[in-house]
Amino acid sequence: MTFWFLLLLGLITYLMVQHSVAKITTTPVWLLWLVLMTPALLWTAWTAIYGGQQPPPRVLMIWPLIICPVLYWFLFQWGRRSLKESQAAAETQKTPEYRELQLDVDPIAETVPVRPIEPSEETQLRNCFPWSIYYIQNIEYRPQAIVCRGQLRTAPTNAYQRIKANIEAEFGDRFLIIFQEGINGKPFFVLVPNNQPSKSTPNTGDREKLTRPVLAFMLLAVTLLSTTLVGTRIAGVATTPWQANPSELLKGLPYALALITILGIHELGHYLTARYYKIRTTLPYFIPMPFFLGTFGAFIQMRSPIPNRKALFDVSIAGPIAGFLATLPLLFWGLANSEVVPMSEKTGLLNPDAVNPNYSILLAIISKLALGSQLTASSAIDLHPVAVAGFLGLIVTALNLMPVGQLDGGHIIHAIFGQRTAVVIGQISRLLLLLLSLVQQEFFLWAVILLFLPLIDEPALNDVSDLDNKRDIGGLFAMVVLIAIVLPLPQSLARLLQI
Repeated sequence: MTFWFLLLLGLITYLMVQHSVAKITTTPVWLLWLVLMTPALLWTAWTAIYGGQQPPPRVLMIWPLIICPVLYWFLFQWGRRSLKESQAAAETQKTPEYRELQLDVDPIAETVPVRPIEPSEETQLRNCFPWSIYYIQNIEYRPQAIVCRGQLRTAPTNAYQRIKANIEAEFGDRFLIIFQEGINGKPFFVLVPNNQPSKSTPNTGDREKLTRPVLAFMLLAVTLLSTTLVGTRIAGVATTPWQANPSELLKGLPYALALITILGIHELGHYLTARYYKIRTTLPYFIPMPFFLGTFGAFIQMRSPIPNRKALFDVSIAGPIAGFLATLPLLFWGLANSEVVPMSEKTGLLNPDAVNPNYSILLAIISKLALGSQLTASSAIDLHPVAVAGFLGLIVTALNLMPVGQLDGGHIIHAIFGQRTAVVIGQISRLLLLLLSLVQQEFFLWAVILLFLPLIDEPALNDVSDLDNKRDIGGLFAMVVLIAIVLPLPQSLARLLQI
């Protein structure tokens, strides 16, 4: 079984590396693949020699996960292609040149075609770029955008504000102005057709249709019902008793209310922050599901561009942090009211009747604080329904904080480091989670899901300006929370906590 899993992991890893970096680095794909597979190969070799009963030493578990990503990054940068080489490789592999923009502008192109710019208008456009702000060198006309390349002469924030004001003064609201980092590290401007209504004439009817409060309330009500039904099973109520006595459904409410509170506060964090930045967005919509957890989560949709990386960071981190803060007291109360049971073969990470808290650093610490001396090294926890909801809240927080593509964590890393670096970090994160699934098989499905998520998300309008130190520290804190939820409790800390 281990051999076939390793073979599948190796094939998936090779295809991912070949697809994502072959066009932008000359370092051999097989070498990058070998570096990423080294931890899995070492752990598999240990298991083959010493058997599954003797776990690998801590040095062999931790150091490969630190050294191999660093070595991968070094080899990737060592062979990084120049801009011309990257474009030539992309053309050879028949990749459309405009993919560099990474803009989701197809719907715009269908409804509002790019107007041709007459020679006189091109002169107006060039005049929008003062040489002391952004020295423009050439203008490229694409089917869906106008790309203006040049040399940045001042701070990115100041340049974007000045150029945006100049273009709007000349062309009104005809274009959205995007400021993005190029493959060669040089920022460029992109003008795409603007299909949004003018700010001076807001469409009130469209805004009301966008929010759809009746739909949001109906989905919330149905989700409350579906999670309550699932909550009755978690509380140990059989189907027949609650059908004969509907009052038994009340036993499912603690789970339902706790889970909906966590998911709702998570989405409200996104929603309120988006409203603060005047981003058009829908209300939070819950997704009911009559089995499994009772819901497939909740979501909001943003219908206008994010103005800058500061707003991208704030909107992205607001949801996980708000949901995490709502999770902690509910999880603590639920654990305090849970039952400590003996460790058994059925003990696992996803078994609410016998959860081993040592599978997660954060879960183990909170469990020890809530249960005290009741929790020992030979104990597992039979979770109270509220604790089940709190535990799911941790999982939702960790999943959203994964620094991959369009997940909240992917947006956070994008806002901190920029699009190019975020793609590499996302690739490494997906592979590390695959490797972690060798140790904790519960993560395998999660890792496979991440493989199908795109690594690139839509840029902010000003996608060049850096964040401040306060937000950089906030992003670091978010990644620490992710690691504390995902990684198992080290033996040294387990001995200290006596669990």
